[in-house]
Amino acid sequence: MKTLVIAIGGNSLITDARHQSVPDQYAAVVETARHITDLLERGYRIVITHGNGPQVGFILMRSEHSRGLLHEVPLDSIVADTQGALGYQIQQALENEFRRRGLEKSVATIVTQTLVARDDPAFHKPSKPIGEFYSRVQAEERMRVEQWKMVEDAGRGWRRVVASPRPMQIVESRVIGQLVGDGYVVIAAGGGGIPVVADEHGLLTGVAAVIDKDLASAVLAAQIDADFLVISTAVEKVCLHFGAPHQRALDTITVAEAKRYIAEGHFAAGSMLPKIEACIHFVEQRGGTAVITCPACLSAALDGRTGTRVTP
Repeated sequence: MKTLVIAIGGNSLITDARHQSVPDQYAAVVETARHITDLLERGYRIVITHGNGPQVGFILMRSEHSRGLLHEVPLDSIVADTQGALGYQIQQALENEFRRRGLEKSVATIVTQTLVARDDPAFHKPSKPIGEFYSRVQAEERMRVEQWKMVEDAGRGWRRVVASPRPMQIVESRVIGQLVGDGYVVIAAGGGGIPVVADEHGLLTGVAAVIDKDLASAVLAAQIDADFLVISTAVEKVCLHFGAPHQRALDTITVAEAKRYIAEGHFAAGSMLPKIEACIHFVEQRGGTAVITCPACLSAALDGRTGTRVTP
């Protein structure tokens, strides 16, 4: 029986700007749950990871508008909050789908920490924008009082930026692997995991950072010896010259070819690049196969009939 780690993207949670409410998000999750259950019926063991960017933004906005009335919520706690809330939605949608199909399977959501290096260069150059936009006056106050790092964003206002360090290790990988081996569907490493650093005694502390969920998924997949890393996104296949008249879809590429395409600048830093980098990490560490495709094409992609595969 083969093990899959499936990283579901934002389109699986929020389909567009008009459908951002909690019921809207749940409706989107229900659709993705159907595709994942198809894989379960085919005998795969499954771990699900997910993004949380918009949801973190919503909580930050609520925190901002309650300023002076309630305490601030640290970013690591916000990631934990979204892991619980989104895990609950995915878990419920899956278990309801299992009941409809008569499957006797259980789902477990694991609040997951991701270890990052205390001296990661990203902490010296925060670059990941989070939260809402502020005026210059508001930004100067936040930088003075809260010690935030902030940048001006293309004339739209000022935003807080935090570090995006590389994930080194999923702290709860052992229990995740145990649950998967026992037949549970596991939801883990939501939002890339709660970023933590270790002191000289191995004691962990949360930090204000954002971890790329695809890279964290690749680290988790390698740690639990998964056979496949599947990155579910908005497109059926990865393309070179995306959006141009001479756009070309990729079926199967090697790690060496993927690295060459990165060097040639084919993949945008905020979208496809981290997905390709995650595939490279998993294939190099585990020797398995990584697949990038859309939710509706998951089964066909695992059969090699569509999607983009990254192989050794």
